[in-house]
Amino acid sequence: HGTKSKQTEYAIQWSKMGGIVTFVWHWNAPKGLIDTEELPWWKGFYTEATTFYPGNALNGRDPAGYELLIRDIDVIAEQLKILEDRDIPVLWRPLHEASGGYFWWGAWGAENYKKLWKLLYERLTYTHHLNNLIWIYNGQNPGWYPGDEYVDMIAEDIYTKPYDYESHYNRFNKALEYTEKNKMIGLSEIGVIPDPDLMYRDHACWLFFITWNDEFVVDKKSGKISDQYNELNHFIEVYNHSRIITLDELPRLDLYPLD
Repeated sequence: HGTKSKQTEYAIQWSKMGGIVTFVWHWNAPKGLIDTEELPWWKGFYTEATTFYPGNALNGRDPAGYELLIRDIDVIAEQLKILEDRDIPVLWRPLHEASGGYFWWGAWGAENYKKLWKLLYERLTYTHHLNNLIWIYNGQNPGWYPGDEYVDMIAEDIYTKPYDYESHYNRFNKALEYTEKNKMIGLSEIGVIPDPDLMYRDHACWLFFITWNDEFVVDKKSGKISDQYNELNHFIEVYNHSRIITLDELPRLDLYPLD
C-alpha cells in the first residue's frame, strides 16, 4: 500500500544512545484483507480483518499463501539484517498474544501457531543467518510454547485498572511453568507500572517492562506525562528506584565483557 517506516533508523539512533532495542511485529495478513471502511487494510493483523487461513498455507493446501508468508518474512529479514550489520542485538517479539485469538496468527489453534513460529525462526536463523535476535515468546499460554530451542526469553502482556501497582506475581509464576529451563521473564506490554518494592517482596522480579504508548504515557491534549493510569509521583519513584536500571545507568553493552 506504499507505506513507509523509519523504525529501523529509530532503532539505530536508540542503540547509539546506549539503549536496548526491541521490536514487536504487527504482521498484516499476507492476503485476504477485508479492506473496508470498518476494517481497513492496515488492521489486517486482526483476525476479523482478514480471511487468510495460515493452516492451509502451512500444510501445503495453499502454496500461494505459503509463498506470501515467506515473502513477508524475507522483507522483515532485510530490516533486521541492517541492525545485525551494525552489531545491534534485538529483543525480538513476533507473533505476540497468540492464545487470545484476536490476531490471525493465533486464531487457528496452538499447533498452527507453533508451526508458524518455527517457520519464522528457521527462515530468519538458517536462511538469512540472523544471529542478533533474542527470541521472546509472548503467546501467554503454556500450551502454545514452541519449544526451548526456539525461545530465549518469555514475556507477558498485562493491562489492569488505573493505579493498580501490584507485582503480578501470579502471572510471573505462571510464566515460570512454561518450561523447566531457566528463561528470563519480562513484561513486554503494560499500562500500569508495577511497584518495584512489591515485585521484590513477591519474588516477581520482571527483567524489564515496556509501558505501551498513547494515554499510558503521554496525554495527547497537553503533550505532558499522562496520569490516567500512573500517577506522576509513581513515574518518578519507579524511574528513580535503586533497583530499576534506566538508560543513563546502562553499561556500554557493545564493550561489555562476556567472560
